[in-house]
Amino acid sequence: MRVPSGIDGLDEVTGGGFPKGSLILIAGNPGTGKTVFSMKFLVRGAEAGEPGLYVSITEDKDLLIKNLSKHLELDIKKYVDEGKIRIIDLVAVKDLGVSACLDMILGGVESIGAERLVIDSFTALAQALREPIDVRIIVQTILSRLVRRMGCTTVMIEEVPIGENKVGLGLEEFVADGVIKIEAKEFGERLLRDLTVIKLRGTELSERKLVFTLKGGFKTIPPFTVKPVEEPRRFKPIPDPPGMFSTGSFDFDLMLGGGVPRGNSILIEIDEKTSTSAYHTILLPFAANFVAQCRGVYLLPSSGVNYDMLMRLGLSCGFTGKEFQEYVLVSSFQMMEEDKPNILRLEGMSLSDDLRTITERLDQLTYKTGDGMLCIVGLDTVMNWYGEVGCEKFMNILSSYVRKRSSTLVCLVKAGRRLLAKRLSSIADIYLRMVREHGVQILYGVKPRTLLFGVEMDTSKGYPTLKLTPVV
Repeated sequence: MRVPSGIDGLDEVTGGGFPKGSLILIAGNPGTGKTVFSMKFLVRGAEAGEPGLYVSITEDKDLLIKNLSKHLELDIKKYVDEGKIRIIDLVAVKDLGVSACLDMILGGVESIGAERLVIDSFTALAQALREPIDVRIIVQTILSRLVRRMGCTTVMIEEVPIGENKVGLGLEEFVADGVIKIEAKEFGERLLRDLTVIKLRGTELSERKLVFTLKGGFKTIPPFTVKPVEEPRRFKPIPDPPGMFSTGSFDFDLMLGGGVPRGNSILIEIDEKTSTSAYHTILLPFAANFVAQCRGVYLLPSSGVNYDMLMRLGLSCGFTGKEFQEYVLVSSFQMMEEDKPNILRLEGMSLSDDLRTITERLDQLTYKTGDGMLCIVGLDTVMNWYGEVGCEKFMNILSSYVRKRSSTLVCLVKAGRRLLAKRLSSIADIYLRMVREHGVQILYGVKPRTLLFGVEMDTSKGYPTLKLTPVV
């Protein structure tokens, strides 16, 4: 039988949660989220009618309730008042013996019929006890025997000193049924939080490492997946803020400070582990927001992306083939079997000639729609035809063009071109990077600087859109 952990995403990789009556060790440096994890474990039980006991060795009861209520964005005191969660304050444990500690913990478990127990932290408890033998008694008696015999699933917090990797004193790590290590580390000079399931007896793990955030509690960010649309609907545009264009995603707009200022150019650097579907999740709502408002979109696709693929993406947002041909202009250097009215063929012989061809057609589309347009360019395609120098010139000229026309340019730089991306970043107003860590797609701003954001595809509205979760 499994006991849900209360941590979004963790139960999916552990087969439903923790084995009932098991001892789970949560280890990590100070400030990594161990206490938030543990209280969420008890809250999940309280909501399911499973009473829980929180034994606090390091923090006053009232302060603990106040801080965790803020982190979890819910009222912990309500659960305490209703008798669903009991908190025992053992801050003065140094004045007690091992027998008194055992009696208080076991008495607390029995008094409310606790099915879940948290000890925060075992490190503090072990340090406070007078004799080393007392630590062994605590582990073997209360945790290894009595708690399991009573069927009380236990989460025990272990503090790992900063700069060390050793978990605990050694004994409890071997006695525990599960060991989870949570960390806050530097990633791209930003904070990345990850969780590692080191062991969990009787469990075949589908994933051992997860990225998580403390935004709104303790939530894991799932690996990026393409989600099917259950009930297709037409894309509903997001109104543009004054002087800006919306990206078609409330989360993306918020990340960029409200939207994209008209006339701005955006450079997105994409790492080698990022799939086409992942970066399309960012770009598709942006383009759809323009088409839904009868504005033009110009596409010069990256390698491996063709006209038919782009049209299918447009149809997935509820647009008709006629709308796609009317508002979307697609450039191609390749000869196609069938001409389309919205295909703009480029010769690839002269950069100046091709740029003139592009800007003339963009002028026509802008005149037709009466508003600024969105240009999305895969710079790997440009570089294949004109080289790096030509690529820089292409972006320079097109960024100047969109600035004069109050439009927006998005340029993509694929993996292996970090030096080129840095040079081009001086042209761009906004410079973003998209990487993958533990299967999670992560987006962050270099210019302007932003937090890390987990990327997910959201199809709950009946069309693909973008969900971003800040890692805090």
